[in-house]
Amino acid sequence: MSDRILVINPNSTDAVTRGIDAAMEPLRMQGGPAIECVTLKDGPAGIENQGHVEQVVPLIGAMVKQRDNDCSAFVIACYSDPGLHAAREVTTKPVLGIAECGILTALTLGQRFGVISILRKSIPRHLRYVGQMGLNDRMAGDRAIGLGVVELADEARTFSRMAEVAAELRDEDGADVLVMGCAGMARYRDRLQRHVGLPVVEPSQAAVSMAIGRSRLNWS
Repeated sequence: MSDRILVINPNSTDAVTRGIDAAMEPLRMQGGPAIECVTLKDGPAGIENQGHVEQVVPLIGAMVKQRDNDCSAFVIACYSDPGLHAAREVTTKPVLGIAECGILTALTLGQRFGVISILRKSIPRHLRYVGQMGLNDRMAGDRAIGLGVVELADEARTFSRMAEVAAELRDEDGADVLVMGCAGMARYRDRLQRHVGLPVVEPSQAAVSMAIGRSRLNWS
């Protein structure tokens, strides 16, 4: 088994995978595990509703099975954490979801976290997850920028909306740490953190950081 973390983008948009891959650079280090980012070619262009979530569950499980022998950990790089628990049943390796890891990381950086979502219809799905985690009291709010996954490639428009929503979460909802609610936002983290003056968690980075620790410490 190689010391390799496989980061699975469950949608079929290669631009999202490239953004995730670029966000991994600070975590690539000499002596550390290789970090490989792959696109789920048969997935939808974006995971934007519960149907999309359900669609990719068996595809993620199949990829985990396929790569089980040459990877030490897996990261599901979609903020809905599709197929997380099903994938954990088909491997003894760590399987981490970026929503769970992003939120857990945010709890170490502030008292109340805010989530920047892509679409308004994503918010109920996120709220269900936060409720399942028992963290309603630590969540300041969840606001959408009103752009789909493919539209996130428009940098000027996307950053403008993210900056607006981040300010609303900070000033109106009382968030003192922000979580980016889509892996397709990865390229904007550093710039947004400087702009809003709060810690901003890019959840793919959070999940891979945890995967590195689990891989190195042999926590299966």
